[in-house]
Amino acid sequence: MNIYKAENIGQLIHDNPYVGRGIVAGTSPDGKAAAAYFIMGRSANSRNRIFEKTADNELFTRPFDESKVQDPSLIIYAALRSYEDKLVFTNGDQTDTVIEGFQANKSFKEALESRCFEPDAPNYTPRISAVEYLGKADFCYELSILKSIDAEGSDCARYTFSYPAKPGLGHFIHTYVTDGNPIPTFQGEPERVEIPADIDVFTKDLWENLNEDNRISLYVRYTDPVSGEFTDRLINKYQ
Repeated sequence: MNIYKAENIGQLIHDNPYVGRGIVAGTSPDGKAAAAYFIMGRSANSRNRIFEKTADNELFTRPFDESKVQDPSLIIYAALRSYEDKLVFTNGDQTDTVIEGFQANKSFKEALESRCFEPDAPNYTPRISAVEYLGKADFCYELSILKSIDAEGSDCARYTFSYPAKPGLGHFIHTYVTDGNPIPTFQGEPERVEIPADIDVFTKDLWENLNEDNRISLYVRYTDPVSGEFTDRLINKYQ
């Protein structure tokens, strides 16, 4: 077993019906900061969503059909925002918590200490978050997962993973292992994945291998870490 092998992300998720929400952070072979975020859904409320990019290049989840919104609290949020040379993307409203933490001179880890897993018993969906520290060619990034310490949701276990940029390498973290009832929470370290040079190849690998019934939206962004110039792709199932 080669523990340092980076997997093709499409092959990694192809036979998995439900990985939930997922984050990838890493580096393209030519040194771009790669970021990806996708959402999946099983319930009508979770599936009634699209990604929408704002004029200032922030990413939000929005209802596809406003009339069908049942509970917006855990499904409508800023998924990606920037602050100074930091790109933050998460699976919930902790995006704002991290940005506010940076504004108060807190670290990524410190900012998330005020948050916990989602209050959706019995699943207790983990909060997953990422930040890319741009501004120089040898950038770095961090991933975080906040998850229940037990089946009762009695307390929160917090994990933060820090990585230097390595061309062609990324790290993938998602909320669930696979489908189930309750849905089993992600385990272990973020998974090592290949980051291809072509953003369209990466986008296709992700979207076409997410379960067709459960996939909802995908956003991928490749950023020049020095200039801040970026290329992005956005796919919504219901648009």
